[in-house]
Amino acid sequence: MTTGASLIVEDLRVNIGDKEILKGLSLTVKPGEIHAIMGPNGAGKTTLGFTLMGHPRYEVTGGSVKLGDQDILEMEVSDRAKAGLFLAFQYPFEVAGVTVANFLRQAVSAAKGEEISVWDFQEKMTEKMELLEMDEAFASRYLNEGFSGGEKKRNEMLQMALLEPKFAILDETDSGLDIDALKVVAKAVNSLRGPEFGAIVITHYHRILDHINPDIVHVLMNGKIVKTGGPELAMEIEKRGYDWIKVELGIADEAAEAQGVK
Repeated sequence: MTTGASLIVEDLRVNIGDKEILKGLSLTVKPGEIHAIMGPNGAGKTTLGFTLMGHPRYEVTGGSVKLGDQDILEMEVSDRAKAGLFLAFQYPFEVAGVTVANFLRQAVSAAKGEEISVWDFQEKMTEKMELLEMDEAFASRYLNEGFSGGEKKRNEMLQMALLEPKFAILDETDSGLDIDALKVVAKAVNSLRGPEFGAIVITHYHRILDHINPDIVHVLMNGKIVKTGGPELAMEIEKRGYDWIKVELGIADEAAEAQGVK
C-alpha cells in the first residue's frame, strides 16, 4: 500500500536551444515504486532528469509535472528539493574548501527548512555512513575533490540517505562503477525503499537493475516513452539491444530521421 503524492509527468516537451529533445513524454511514479528508464544515447534520458530538477538550460515548451497537487515546473530548484525531489548526477561537481560534512549538514537543514544541530546531524550521518560502509574520515574531505568515481557516487548516496527524498532521480549513477561501488548505490536506494519513497533509475545497462529490482521498466526513444514492461523487459534489452523495439513499433525510420540519417 502506498501513501503520499505521485509524481506525474504529462505530455512533457523540452527544448535545448532550438532543438526539441522531449516530445510529449508522460510518466507516473507512485510512492513506493521504482521505475527504470532505459534507451539509446540521445533519447532524452538525462534531459528528463535535469528538467524535473529545473536546470535553466532546458526549456519546457509544453506539458506539466506535478507532485500531488504541486506544480513542479513553477518552483525554483531549491523549492523542488524541499518538496522532496532529489537528483543524483552522472558527473558530480567538485567544491574545493567545503567539507563533505559541512555541505551535507547545510543541505539537510535547507531541505528540512530548519537548522539541524551538529550533534543530531553527526549521529544521523554516522548511522548512514555505517550503512554505506564508508570510513568516517570521508566526512572531513573536501566535497568530491580528488574523489574517485566510486567515491563521488558513494557521497551522493550518502546525501540521498540523509535527505530521505520522496522521489529520487538517479541519472546513470552506475556509469563507470565497479561492482562494489554499484552494490553501495543499490544499498542506499534499497534502504529508502518503502511506501513513502519512489525512484526513477536512468540507465543504459541492466546490471544495476540486478541489485535494484524495478517495479516498472520504460524504454525512451526519440523523446518519448515507447514501451513499458516489467523487469524482464530490461533483461531482453540487455540481450537484444534496441533495434527490435524500433522494428516492432515501426519507429526505425523516425529515429533515423531524428539523428540525421537518411
